[in-house]
Amino acid sequence: MHVFLVRHGATLWSVSGRHTGRTDLPLTPQGEAEATQLGSLLLPLRPQVVLSSPMARARRTAELSGFGERLRIDPDLSEWDYGLYEGKTTLEICRDNPGWDLFRDGVPQGESLGDVTRRVRRVLAKLEENGEDALLFAHGHLLRVLVANWLHLPSDSARHFAIETSSLTILGNEHAWPALLALNRKPSESPGSLHDQRSPA
Repeated sequence: MHVFLVRHGATLWSVSGRHTGRTDLPLTPQGEAEATQLGSLLLPLRPQVVLSSPMARARRTAELSGFGERLRIDPDLSEWDYGLYEGKTTLEICRDNPGWDLFRDGVPQGESLGDVTRRVRRVLAKLEENGEDALLFAHGHLLRVLVANWLHLPSDSARHFAIETSSLTILGNEHAWPALLALNRKPSESPGSLHDQRSPA
């Protein structure tokens, strides 16, 4: 089984580095163009399961890349609830809370790392029970926690996996080990190399 992860296209807040959890921002024109280009990368993968966060930026990315008709919404794929830090940059947060670390401290009146971990584990449990290749359209911090949990690493290891907008990350297995097979693939990269990454069983 492979799990293909796509972070949504660019929004005004993702470009400016503002934490965007439950604010339902649209894609920018550039974000829409990049999401459309993703189709050339994603359609050859032929996933059996296609899931999305309920947020418009994720759903629109799925639609523009050619998966709108097959899409099923999973609320557990929603981005981290940033609570009082919604719309703020890390620099702004650290002015009031020096040394703040999302993956250690969580956010006031929002979610903790444990909260997000429980959600991604529910998603992974359903995918593993199904056993088929799956394509997920979601968000940066949520997907980082999902990667860490796929690899059976502590959830705060998510801080080490930077996931770009409009990019493809591939999870699978190398022999008996869960593996990160590709990170931040873009449509400009050779499609053939993606099939090479899918080969381990």
